[in-house]
Amino acid sequence: MSRMSNNKKNDDQPIDIPSTSKQAKIDSSIKDAFSNLKKSKSFNEDLPEPSKLGLSKTKKTANLNAVIVNPRQKGNPLLKSITVVPWEYGDITPDYVMGKGLCALFLSIRYHQLNPDYIHNRLKLLGNAYDLRVLLVQVDVAEPHHSLKHLTRICILADLTLMLAWNAEEAGKVIETYKCYENKPPDMIMERNNLDPREKLVNALTSVRSVNKTDATNLLSNFGTLSDIIKATPHKLELCPGFGTQKALRLHKMLHEPFLRDSKTKLT
Repeated sequence: MSRMSNNKKNDDQPIDIPSTSKQAKIDSSIKDAFSNLKKSKSFNEDLPEPSKLGLSKTKKTANLNAVIVNPRQKGNPLLKSITVVPWEYGDITPDYVMGKGLCALFLSIRYHQLNPDYIHNRLKLLGNAYDLRVLLVQVDVAEPHHSLKHLTRICILADLTLMLAWNAEEAGKVIETYKCYENKPPDMIMERNNLDPREKLVNALTSVRSVNKTDATNLLSNFGTLSDIIKATPHKLELCPGFGTQKALRLHKMLHEPFLRDSKTKLT
């Protein structure tokens, strides 16, 4: 009986609840311990990456297939003309980023005339970032020549490529085209040189006024080589099909003119 009464007595005793000051000390010690743990080297090293835990990162990554637009360009009508490629707003220094190492600053001449220091301040913020930097200028005034001359000088000094557009639609297509050709090789816009020597000779002879491709082909068929054409007299050139006296004399004169003009010769 005594044992049972003792157990009952123990069960009936109130739970020892820490006082407010005591609880505050406990919370403070836990907080300090966790703070020291966060400062330790092993705190971040031992944690697996979110991707390995099946979790997604909260930070939004930029869409590599989209044109990144500075929020300051919100409301610019040129954005309506970017329809072939996607675009999205992003935290960037330039106005537009069309690819890795490729950006653009937008400027209207009317705004530039009212705020001539604007472009200088933007270039200071941009610094030397990006390999290809485009200054996209919208010509929206009647007499843009003086402003364009000033902007051209800025582009030369700041290593910028100057692109002109006469309306918002053209400006948008410039941005869009840069993005479309971001990963294209330069072969599409490079001059295609014809390696055929005969074709080169034909092109050279047609540089003479009134000598067309048919005339050049007839000359090579009759004389065989450029050397023989040069040695031919005007009378022999005149016998070639399609040639008359004037055309033969003009060709002969061109083939025998010196390449260097005498500095003492007066221009008439």
